Amino acid sequence: MNSYRNFTPSQQQYDRGNNTEKSEVTSTKDTSTSNTEPPEPNATEPDTAEPNRTDSPVEEISATAWPQEAQEEIDTLQDKLLRAHAEMENLRKRSAREIADARKFAVERFATSLLDVVDNLERALDVEAGQEQALRDGIQLTLDSWKTLMNRFELERFDAIGELFDAHRHEALSKVPSEEPVDTIIAQHVAGYTLHGRLIRAAKVLLSSGNG
Repeated sequence: MNSYRNFTPSQQQYDRGNNTEKSEVTSTKDTSTSNTEPPEPNATEPDTAEPNRTDSPVEEISATAWPQEAQEEIDTLQDKLLRAHAEMENLRKRSAREIADARKFAVERFATSLLDVVDNLERALDVEAGQEQALRDGIQLTLDSWKTLMNRFELERFDAIGELFDAHRHEALSKVPSEEPVDTIIAQHVAGYTLHGRLIRAAKVLLSSGNG
């Protein structure tokens, strides 16, 4: 027991222990440092570096000129669009004006032709008393002028006496007993007229109701 209490480590043993700990710490640092060093590049890995840029003046000019050319083309298209819109608007206004004029003056030729008929009627009224033949001649001249006008504008008259009643061409005023078959037109109050083949006035007629 006394030998263990009186034991004191020598300075040499103390120094040896410190040197051992220092060498372990140093080896640990060297190992950690070696692990953090970047690995050498692998020759088999692809080269990810940016490719060398060519300093070609053609490419530089194209790259700088493209936005300006695009803007010029956009401006040109916008100008064409505005011009087309203006032309369409002018066309719409001109068409509307022409339609309005056509509605106003659609009967201009017809009205001009009627003036001849009016002139003949006025001449008939200027006939002196006792000149009945001259009056008849004036009326006939007026009627001839009217027929010429009708032919010019494809205005056709049709008579309905003797025909069977057709609701699309005739207007029945009444029915009267007659020897003619039922619904046969026996009298005509006014003639009918068509314009270019389309009915503009039905003939006003009297119909037969038969013997009963």
